Amino acid sequence: MDQRPETAGHINPQVEARQRGGEGRGGEGTIGPKEGWQVYSSAQDADGRCICTVVAPEQSLCSRDAKSRQLRQLLEKVQNMSQSIEVLNLRTQRDFQYVIKMENQMKGLRSKFRQVEDDRKSIMAKNFQELKDKMDELKPLIPVLEQYKMDAALISQFKEEIRNLSVVLTSIQEELGAYDYDELYQRVLRLDTRLRSCMGKLTCGKLMKITGPATIKTSGTRFGAWMTDPLATTRDNRVWYMDSYTNSKIVREYKTIEDFVSGVVSRTYSLPFKWEGTNHIVYNGSLYYNKYQSNIIVKYSFETGTVLAQRALEFAGFHNMYSYTWGGYSDIDVMADELGMWVVYATNQNAGNVVISQIDPDTLQVLKTWNTEYSKRNAGESFMICGTLYITNSHLSGAKVYYAYSTKTSTYEYIDIPFHNQYFHISMLDYNARERALYAWNNGHQVIFNVTLFHVIKTDDDS
Repeated sequence: MDQRPETAGHINPQVEARQRGGEGRGGEGTIGPKEGWQVYSSAQDADGRCICTVVAPEQSLCSRDAKSRQLRQLLEKVQNMSQSIEVLNLRTQRDFQYVIKMENQMKGLRSKFRQVEDDRKSIMAKNFQELKDKMDELKPLIPVLEQYKMDAALISQFKEEIRNLSVVLTSIQEELGAYDYDELYQRVLRLDTRLRSCMGKLTCGKLMKITGPATIKTSGTRFGAWMTDPLATTRDNRVWYMDSYTNSKIVREYKTIEDFVSGVVSRTYSLPFKWEGTNHIVYNGSLYYNKYQSNIIVKYSFETGTVLAQRALEFAGFHNMYSYTWGGYSDIDVMADELGMWVVYATNQNAGNVVISQIDPDTLQVLKTWNTEYSKRNAGESFMICGTLYITNSHLSGAKVYYAYSTKTSTYEYIDIPFHNQYFHISMLDYNARERALYAWNNGHQVIFNVTLFHVIKTDDDS
């Protein structure tokens, strides 16, 4: 059988923290990093199937499971107490035998004293008084010895109760059986491995929903681009910022999203050529952009500060020949998704309709091309997810994702996926596969949309 879970895109923790206070989360819940397994969202599709998103706990969480830890600590305490009481009991029994012997001697002494007292007339007064004084000294010990006997009995009773409690706890642990702490921890690790393997199969899916936006910052002109690197490591959360759509060479770099929000610039780069449009990307440490007044794509290395490659995109219109609806020299759109790097543009040969080309990130050589029948000038913006190009019908309010072209099947369909164009003018919309999110420049606001993808997964037991 097929399992069809719906999975929601997530941005990095810093951005998500801002989203909790923003608008775009709707009714979906959020969970803290220390909580357990939770359903993030659930819904029912048109065929009645239940689709949901599950958020797993941290791998180390189960190692600190409170109930298992408390049971083990309690059992250890009982065992320690049992050992201590056993030692005390042995010492008490030894002393108790001595006390009994003393008690018998005292009873015999008292009996003899009574005899002597009865025959005191035949005993010298001095000896009688000496014997009586010794007896008076011993009398206070009698109640002490009686209490000692009661304490010894109480210790024996306590020992029995501890033994019974230890048996009960051991029985509880045996009843738990399959949920033994160490075994349970190993099972959770195995489940986590399987889950991660399953998630690995969720690299691609069909766009179902766009939620948000979360406003990250308000800065710059009406037009611009901002981005993170989808191939960066989880520790690398640098942000790059390119204000305006033309007549500029300055790229600003921020170490983290927090630095970006607070305006703390870590580095500034001056590109060798001005850019055109706002549809640039950072991919594996390099910036890819459209060179000013040309159909040339430039690959610029942030590490070396040099141009690694540049190549003309054959027949591609530029400088507002085939721009998006908002203009801004947005003729050539460089983008990336789970399957690699792409360029979206238009040509006279395709009557000004959208052309999709997959390119080599190293050489910028075109690997394969698809011609669509959707007019580039009628597209508000576009982005690639899992080899499918999604096109919006406008850059203004009321915009929605209207058209999808699959490079896998070379087919298209008209769709209707609304999203909230909060600031009424989008001049940049780009998908980040690592964050499963859309980065947008919305009328001088840098915002992020979350995406929900629909997946069909074949399990190992499928026929």
